[in-house]
Amino acid sequence: MTTTTPVVEQSMLPAAEGEPAWERPTWDEVVREHSGRVYRLAYRLTGNQHDAEDLTHDVFIRVFRSLERYQPGTFEGWLHRITTNVFLDRMRRKQRIRFDALSDEGAARLASRERGPEQTLTDAMLDDDVQRALDALKPEFRAAVVLCDIEGLTYEEVADVLGIKLGTVRSRIHRGRSQLRTALAHRDPAARRASTTPAPRRTGMRGPRLGIVGA
Repeated sequence: MTTTTPVVEQSMLPAAEGEPAWERPTWDEVVREHSGRVYRLAYRLTGNQHDAEDLTHDVFIRVFRSLERYQPGTFEGWLHRITTNVFLDRMRRKQRIRFDALSDEGAARLASRERGPEQTLTDAMLDDDVQRALDALKPEFRAAVVLCDIEGLTYEEVADVLGIKLGTVRSRIHRGRSQLRTALAHRDPAARRASTTPAPRRTGMRGPRLGIVGA
């Protein structure tokens, strides 16, 4: 008689010896530990407090609905992925997101994060010029630049978060940075000096017949 070996999912395997078994965090733990990080990313993507708060609420609705299906991995990377995906979805739909699915109790817990809202907002805010320049980027470029240059993710991590190829990540970041440099060129000290320094007087000898002034 032939016997078959049952297939065991990786998530069901016991933890390696000496390693504690992974435990799925509770909703309270997720909100308490990660709401500030999600809000900062949301603010840098949207550029204003109102949209950042809306985006943060929608992210945690999706987290709440997906938490039971989450498999052990990089939890922060998972949150980055959800936040950027929700942001890009909003930009594509061009409409306000409703948050009726969030219970009053959950909303109260989210609002009472350990770091005060003023401090969280201060941490999230970028220089006005930089934020305006970011807001002017295409959403796809903005997401890649924010994740890499502000959140500190590697190109490989950005590719994983956005679900795109590494070459596409490099292209988006390169083009986004190029547009940012152009938008912020007025802040370059060398450029300011060049624009305020009077041009040197041109002196020279006239050509013998054509009357051309030499440089």
